[in-house]
Amino acid sequence: MSYQYIQLEIKEGLATIILNREPVNVLNIVMMKEINQALDSLKDEKFKLLLFKSRGKAFSAGVDVGEHLGDQVEEMIEVFHGIFRRMDALPAISIASVQGAALGGGCELALYCDLVLASDKAKFGQPEIQVGVFPPIAALIFPRITGRKKALELILSGETINAQEALNLGLINQVVPHETLDEELEKFCGKFLPLSGLVLALTKKAFNAGLMDNQDQGLKAIEKIYLQELMKTQDAEEGLKAFLEKRKPVWKEE
Repeated sequence: MSYQYIQLEIKEGLATIILNREPVNVLNIVMMKEINQALDSLKDEKFKLLLFKSRGKAFSAGVDVGEHLGDQVEEMIEVFHGIFRRMDALPAISIASVQGAALGGGCELALYCDLVLASDKAKFGQPEIQVGVFPPIAALIFPRITGRKKALELILSGETINAQEALNLGLINQVVPHETLDEELEKFCGKFLPLSGLVLALTKKAFNAGLMDNQDQGLKAIEKIYLQELMKTQDAEEGLKAFLEKRKPVWKEE
């Protein structure tokens, strides 16, 4: 199948989805639907690893804010969160290779993966709070990955951190020199590709079962707050419009 904003490659146990909307791979609804279509097409394929990587100077600068207002927000949330639900439905181990900025929805996509390899030029952040909203996926997974207090600080502040800081917090697995990212990625994937795909899948299933909490129920609760409460406030609309108009937001509720 031909895609406009992504590429899908399947080779020797590795399925690779390449974000290809340069320069910074902003995730619009069309692009996210393509990712979902690619993930759906993998249901009948045999592979061990699912790799997300990107072309351009950023892994992804996040979702398209212009499509986050009015009637479009419900479709955007449904399509965006569909990516993660489809990832959960696939037994393969997911890996993100991050060569530059992973911000907002791009950060969520990278860090939702089971394993993350990052260039020393990569940076991570959830700046949504600065435009009057919050990141639902980060709210779901950050407390499960790093300490509760630091996770809340990152989400509440919108702070951007570098790859070494992300490594120190346990958000990613490895930092490598930017110039050798592709070579190190091949080595990293090479640790898993010789192993049994079935055993890898069952190990991941058991690992996730051990986390106890039901992520889907948690995500549904977060979505309800996001769509039925947050997105009905004046401050959410003001923050998003201010971003698009390149001005500072004027909050209604101080």
